[in-house]
Amino acid sequence: PSVPLEESVRFTTMQEQALLDHFPDEITTVVSRTGRAEIATDPMGVEISDVFIMLNPEEKWTKAKSKAELVEKMQGVLGKEVPGQNYLFSQPIELRTNELISGVRADIAIKIYGDDIEVLADLGQKIEQVVRGVPGAGDVESEQVSGLPFLRVKVNRTAISRYGVAAQDVMNAVSAVAGHPAGEIFEGQRRFTLNVRLAEAARDDVESIRSVPIRTPSGTTIPLGELAELSFEEGPAQIGRENVQRRVAIMTNVRGRDLASFVADAKKRIAEQVEIPPGYIVAWGGQFENLEEATARLMIAVPAALLMIFLLLYMTYGSSRIALLIYVNVPFAAVGGVFALAIRGMPLSISAGVGFIALFGIAVLNGVVLVSHIRDLQGQGIPLREASAEGAKLRLRAVLMTALTDGIGFLPMAVATSAGAEVQRPLATVVIGGLATSTLLTLFVLPTIYAWLGARTTRQPSE
Repeated sequence: PSVPLEESVRFTTMQEQALLDHFPDEITTVVSRTGRAEIATDPMGVEISDVFIMLNPEEKWTKAKSKAELVEKMQGVLGKEVPGQNYLFSQPIELRTNELISGVRADIAIKIYGDDIEVLADLGQKIEQVVRGVPGAGDVESEQVSGLPFLRVKVNRTAISRYGVAAQDVMNAVSAVAGHPAGEIFEGQRRFTLNVRLAEAARDDVESIRSVPIRTPSGTTIPLGELAELSFEEGPAQIGRENVQRRVAIMTNVRGRDLASFVADAKKRIAEQVEIPPGYIVAWGGQFENLEEATARLMIAVPAALLMIFLLLYMTYGSSRIALLIYVNVPFAAVGGVFALAIRGMPLSISAGVGFIALFGIAVLNGVVLVSHIRDLQGQGIPLREASAEGAKLRLRAVLMTALTDGIGFLPMAVATSAGAEVQRPLATVVIGGLATSTLLTLFVLPTIYAWLGARTTRQPSE
């Protein structure tokens, strides 16, 4: 936190050069921005820099085959070439979105709430070390809440009363370290403030500051050190607040695994290895917080969708037995979707949950097509078993065409690699995998079950 701007610029220049030297085929341009205006929307000190890396198309890369591999190699190069820095890799828009949503620049924010800033800093360091050891932790960074040097001045009330010096005079002399206004000058219509400031060499030396002379009412001068105690101390660099409480945040990105399992693993390790004092609370935020909220909504949306499907089936056929027979397609479709996710190594994400809702509708539609035709054949006087077998044969093409067209339509989403692919792939994978199992059920299992348990219908008289 106490780094000067010149040092931050020097380090970012070293980072830019290291990246361009090691990844000439992957990187076109590197641009750095250090610090940001001290405004309420997005303050950032000069100890923090944004390094924007513009990449060539992936087909031109020679050092990595994927963005994840490139990030890992960049992190290794920067750790070796420019050590002593904390690096957090993200997409520019994603980073800003995370900041707007949760106030941090990463996928997961571990927020510690409490009163004592020193205890918060200590807990933050301990939790940071634990999270670094969790598989899947990509970048782990704790907020720097301490380490900023302060000049502490404690006025000696007895001494200033003995010499007749006002406390304000002492503080004016101390303010000369950073600059004390001494007057104004005018150049035409422009006005400039004149500041008195100690020389740069004297500003970092406590003894030089102690020797600053202060004039007394009698006309003599007294060194500042005779009227006040001065010392350099480390203090808080920032004090974060949220929900009317002080807080420290540990930020981490997750790579190679899903957020839910990572958080479950991290929570377990923190509970085992870090003792949280009474009055201090650990909360989890960031994208994981959004995941929990979306999961809670899906816990309502999915059962509601299933209930609506059943009600519509019951209203269509007027029989709970027929509705339940068609409803058998739902678990069979779900099995296929789960297996497809497992085969591709994908977690059960929110987009996958939305895919299940779409899949259930398609699976039930295929069942309706088959059962409706079987019932039509029954209405023509064909017995139940023969109608079931004949209906399966006659509706083979319709059911297969529905499954094939839907599967082919979702295939580009399932193999997508461009922007938004992380949302499209799980959804399409669930639908394609579920269609495979539900189609087999519709063509082979459903006619058999209907032949045993289906309702018999009376023959409709012809006109």
